Amino acid sequence: MSSYWVKTPRWLKRFYPADMVWDMPHGDAPTVYLTFDDGPHPTITPWVVETLREYGASATFFCVGNNVARYPDTYQLLLSKGHTTGNHTYNHLNGWKTNNDHYIKNIGQAAHHINNRLFRPPYGRIRLSQLRKLKKTNNNWTVYMWDILSGDFDKNLTPEQCLENVLTHLAPGSIVVFHDSEKAAERMQYALPRVLEHCRKNQWKMKALPTI
Repeated sequence: MSSYWVKTPRWLKRFYPADMVWDMPHGDAPTVYLTFDDGPHPTITPWVVETLREYGASATFFCVGNNVARYPDTYQLLLSKGHTTGNHTYNHLNGWKTNNDHYIKNIGQAAHHINNRLFRPPYGRIRLSQLRKLKKTNNNWTVYMWDILSGDFDKNLTPEQCLENVLTHLAPGSIVVFHDSEKAAERMQYALPRVLEHCRKNQWKMKALPTI
């Protein structure tokens, strides 16, 4: 049995502040929102970018600051192709295991390389006290969580199971998490094009998360 929820339960969303975003309004045009955590990676991220291009899709990449510093050209590729980026701390910190002041400082360090106010906590683990401190540093921060966790990071899953995790729950308004990382690559690279094809067949748009 996995130690994470593939589909985020409603009660968990209610536990956190209302301004944390778990899914998006449906709107007039059915839309899904694909996101990628932990990059950029010099070969995996460009593969994702090219695959998204083939389907006319845009996405949001929550980047680790240290990876942006190591691979600035790959980060610039994301921006040049019209994708949205967000802050995922500088060292992929687990908020539950990190001192509040150090956690906020680490986000600030990443912000030197990622020039926007989108944030997603690594592992989804952030204390309410850390959220409050983050909002005090700049009230324009938008904290994006997710509706569906693909499980591509889970080495106990087959690529087919990763795909099933997404397709079983995918609907307009969903925010889906993949990872552009070596650990997740085999499962993500199997699932992503099939998810994109599913969206295309359903005539769902595939957009990046709003920056405001």
